Parts: sequence; C-alpha cells; structure tokens
Amino acid sequence: MVEKVLRHLPQWKLEFTQIYEPLFPHLVDQLEFLADAVEDTAEGAYKDLPYAAFSQAVFALIYAHKKVGIIPDSVLSMGRADDSSVVRAVLIQNEKAFAIYAANQNLDWTRVTSQP
Repeated sequence: MVEKVLRHLPQWKLEFTQIYEPLFPHLVDQLEFLADAVEDTAEGAYKDLPYAAFSQAVFALIYAHKKVGIIPDSVLSMGRADDSSVVRAVLIQNEKAFAIYAANQNLDWTRVTSQP
C-alpha cells in the first residue's frame, strides 16, 4: 500500500496545489507537509517518525486525494471541510513527532499549523 501511495505522491502533490478553499487556507501546506514526511520516512531519509504518525499521515493523504468523502469535494465551499478535519486531526494527534520532523527539515512548524 505504501509503495502505491509513493508512486502517486508526485501527482497528488500537484493535485493538492490546485486546491483553492478560502475557508481552509492552510490545507495545501498541511498536505504538502504530510506528503513530504511520508516520502522522507518511506525512502529512509528520515528514520524517527513513529509508525502511528506515518500511517495516519498516509491515511490523511489518501482521504484528501479521494473525491468522495464524508462531504464530497464537489459541495461548494464545504467540500474540503472533511479533508481539513482529517488532516488537522493527524497533525494535532502527532504534533510532537511532526514538530521534530519539521525542525529536522528546517521548516517552520508554526507555518504548517493545525489550524483549518
């Protein structure tokens, strides 16, 4: 499953950059952050991300990629609410591990945030 996600991540990253949801301004950066963390961990470039954080990040990326979720993406102005909620839950639940990853990558964790 992880290999399949890794194969699709470049396409998904491009897809995520096309998200325009003013109600969820941090979503694109959060998805990119999770994608980078998954990529770096799966490829062995980063070895300290706990398995729970890794697997939850993979789930969040798959969920955000799918067009049909709890709220279908086609629902105007609210279609990404469920995606944002899933991503924020993963970031909040694994905040310490992701903050360490961000510091290791010289990223500003506060820029990623766990805000909508």
